[in-house]
Amino acid sequence: MERNRGLGVLSGRAGSLPTLSGEKPWLAPWLFRHRDVIQQAEDHAQPIAQDALTNTINHIHFIDGHILVLLGHHAYKENIVLKACPDPCHGPNLTCHWADHHASNLDLGQFQLLYLIIDDGRSLIMVAPSMKEINQTFFTVELPDRAYAAGQRQAMRYDACRSVVAELIQNAFQASGELIDFSPVGFRVKVKSEQHCSFRWLNRDEEVNIHLRKENQILFSGRCRCIRQQRRSRSREIVLAPVDLEIKRFKKKQVRNIRQRLVPRPSILFDHPFLKRRIQREIYDISTSGFSVCEEPGERVLLPGMIIPEVTVKFAGVLEMQCSAQVIYCRETEGEGFRCGLAILDMSINSYSRLTHILTNALDAHAHISSELDMDALWEFFFRAGFIYPKKYRLIQSHRTRFKETYKKLYQGNPEIARHFTYQKNGQIFGHISMVRAYERTWMIHHHAAQNMDNKRTGFMVLKQIMHYLNDMYRLPSAHMDYAMCYFRPENKFPDRVFGGFARELNNPQGCSLDVFAYLPYTRLSVGAQLPEDYSLEICSERDLWEIGRYYGQNSGGLLLDALCLGQNGPGQQSLEEAYGQHGFLRSCQAYALRKDEKVNALLIVNKSNLGFNLSELLNGIKVLVTKPDQLPWSLLSTAIAQLTREYRIEKIPVMFYPFPYVKACGIPFEKRYQLWVLNVNYGNEFMEYVQRRFRISY
Repeated sequence: MERNRGLGVLSGRAGSLPTLSGEKPWLAPWLFRHRDVIQQAEDHAQPIAQDALTNTINHIHFIDGHILVLLGHHAYKENIVLKACPDPCHGPNLTCHWADHHASNLDLGQFQLLYLIIDDGRSLIMVAPSMKEINQTFFTVELPDRAYAAGQRQAMRYDACRSVVAELIQNAFQASGELIDFSPVGFRVKVKSEQHCSFRWLNRDEEVNIHLRKENQILFSGRCRCIRQQRRSRSREIVLAPVDLEIKRFKKKQVRNIRQRLVPRPSILFDHPFLKRRIQREIYDISTSGFSVCEEPGERVLLPGMIIPEVTVKFAGVLEMQCSAQVIYCRETEGEGFRCGLAILDMSINSYSRLTHILTNALDAHAHISSELDMDALWEFFFRAGFIYPKKYRLIQSHRTRFKETYKKLYQGNPEIARHFTYQKNGQIFGHISMVRAYERTWMIHHHAAQNMDNKRTGFMVLKQIMHYLNDMYRLPSAHMDYAMCYFRPENKFPDRVFGGFARELNNPQGCSLDVFAYLPYTRLSVGAQLPEDYSLEICSERDLWEIGRYYGQNSGGLLLDALCLGQNGPGQQSLEEAYGQHGFLRSCQAYALRKDEKVNALLIVNKSNLGFNLSELLNGIKVLVTKPDQLPWSLLSTAIAQLTREYRIEKIPVMFYPFPYVKACGIPFEKRYQLWVLNVNYGNEFMEYVQRRFRISY
């Protein structure tokens, strides 16, 4: 760790002298005017024995640090401060080499060495030595039997990394520079005002906004008080103290995942964003939203509002997971020092799953999240629980080998695009639910099946697991989650009570919506003639989507089009197709507009995925949204569908139609109905409250 470059109590320079043209200006050394520190050392400081002082000096030499030398002028009664680097100290004599260029320009014979000052971050160690030799290169002194520590701080102060940029703003006043030193109760910055500003505009009695960043990443942003400032030629050094001792990072939730104290305690390891130090702390308690740690008063390094880009969470020194975090509070607690809470800002889906699995399993040993499964046990459970019933099996029996391959990759390869939750005992599965990233910002819940185990309602147990998982997952940017969706049959009482019941009770289709679709296994044998000349089938344009959105908004007002995320992949983001492809899976979604005389009659969305990715193939078919039900005959729509089925390698392609009255009116031979449930994840806490209240499930 680099030592402090100077004292917060130092005054400004004596000034700069004019020079001849072409010469560099000469700056006078720092003046020291705060005699109260010396008085404190003489009256109230704690003594330090010579052997302890020697060890401190040798540590400074070991880390290539420096000490400060306080010199008093014989004639002018002024004190100046110079830097010096100590040599190894093995006895009472100490030699130091000047590290300050001013030493070579001064007549040192006019000065008396008053004190050696060692700033260890916590206090100032004042040493009154006896001078033995001094010149422009080095000096040698004899150390006294005792030194004294003065100016005990609330918290240790550290030199900051040179690359931390500081930006200060107050009522249109702007200044920028660098962070000089840091402590958890305040920090010092050196800034210059922007060209259009003047330091005369800075009101020291008012709060300022400060931004600290490194390589364009914000590490701290908040309101601060100006404690003091000192003029440094054309710049200012300003000591700032944060105003907000606690920040509100996320919206307060009624239902929160349980914070747990694990044994053995996990720990965190990180590079401090402002210091050249690797920090390790034990975790006091932890949940999927964050964790807290305890710090001793003299070892504090955490500041409320500070962002830590890379944190390693370690369990038992073996299992590790990475995340980014932000300090949201630091509170003094009796007997524990300071308790500091950190919110998890982001982590990979795999790391989040491992964390959730550890915490969930600690509460219930039968609950498992994305753990490796015995595939034979999974298939046996699907048949035993009736999830794969005779009619469904008839559809997949001829492709069972490909189904097995897909599920092996999903459940044992553990890709970021899919998660599964099981309730099991001794390897036997009694409950199962899973979800996949179906669209760019939407995850689909599916494959919910259960059998009672020891009188436990395992269907609710795995539902509880997935809600516990989603409760904090949606806040992670890497999760790519704005919506959750699922399909269920209206006559299926369990999902209709859980999902449909919430949508009806909320009664806000922009929070949670229900849309009825008709399902038809479309056979290739029904391929018809070409479309008439006044019809066209082309890739959907933004204008088409706008027009379709107007119809859907008027007819439903729900979240269907938002959840499909058509054309919403931003620049530089990994597409859904790429996310699947890197794990060896197929996933694509392309929207087509069926137009007559340039007016959109229907939206046809072609979904492709690996066979069996969803057992009902709801991600491997065509979704049709008819916008002009009274103007589009079934024969024409069937012809358009046939043109889009050519790339499918299955005999019957699942086609889902909306709105349902169109299907009834046209006599389309649909097989069954599906409710499409879509949840805006910002309403996830309301959904959890509903399930907790309606079905007496605690989280």
